[in-house]
Amino acid sequence: MIKQTSSFPTDRGSPHPRRIFMLGATGTIGRATTRALVRRGHQVVCFVRKHADIEGATVRIGDVCAPASLLRDGFCGERFDTLVSCMASRTGVPEDAWAIDYQAHVDALEAARVAGVGNVVLLSAICVQKPQLAFQHAKLAFEKVLVDSGLRHSIVRPTAFFKSLSGQVERVKKGRPFLVFGDGTLTACKPISDDDLANYLADCLDDERLHNRVLPIGGPGSAITPRQQGEHLFALLGRKPRFKQVPVAMLDAIIAILSTAGRIVPALAAKAQLARIGRYYATESMLVLDPATGRYDADATPSTGSDTLFDYYARLISGDASAERGEHAVF
Repeated sequence: MIKQTSSFPTDRGSPHPRRIFMLGATGTIGRATTRALVRRGHQVVCFVRKHADIEGATVRIGDVCAPASLLRDGFCGERFDTLVSCMASRTGVPEDAWAIDYQAHVDALEAARVAGVGNVVLLSAICVQKPQLAFQHAKLAFEKVLVDSGLRHSIVRPTAFFKSLSGQVERVKKGRPFLVFGDGTLTACKPISDDDLANYLADCLDDERLHNRVLPIGGPGSAITPRQQGEHLFALLGRKPRFKQVPVAMLDAIIAILSTAGRIVPALAAKAQLARIGRYYATESMLVLDPATGRYDADATPSTGSDTLFDYYARLISGDASAERGEHAVF
């Protein structure tokens, strides 16, 4: 297992405080990243769609999909050092993906260059290694634009998020079985917490080892399968494990039905896209993909941080944490 730790302790300020333009600051990871940046002494300006209280940061309101608004309401003719983006399409369906994951980022990059930005930190996704979906192709297209821009960059591709793996906690607490596709060992991941990922993103500003690179990153410990997630959850609750196996073929049937019906009812076509996203996450591991073998490699997937998914489950069960599920959560 590759361990990737920070050279810059999170309780210390950055050796080079910067003026940062922040996108995606209202999401859970965006908020955590803003906190990490502010904690290190950076001046952060968050560009958001509607008013939000983001402690320690300046909030500006505008339309990220409108280049004129980015310049007028966001950058305001001021100089910035760094663009950090945790922005992502909400649904992942094609129209949304190409508007946000690609075009809005292209427009923001151009506006950032006008503002003097010389460094970009981009939150991408590890699933773009094996692109089959619109949002993956859109993310890859912008990654290429960023690399070709000549600006210093760090493209961070995290594995699964805690919030995307917590949808069944309440279900199991109520005495219901844990749902798995196949036998629950089709996939594996190295979940990473919002705060650990935020600190890693903040490290990208100062750690030269993280510059001009594509950076897959997972949380601490070994890779875990959905079945292991369920077993630990039942153990935390002091109950005997109960699983319900869902055939992947059921997802295929749902996709086929929705796709056919979607030719007549556009709303159903969008639901078919969401079902395809669900199938992808149900059958593909969120780990580094070995291009030579076409297999996912847990040992080649770097780790960072200290928070574990099972500690998070314990906090959810005790009420010390609440789950905010992502748009792409399968359950």
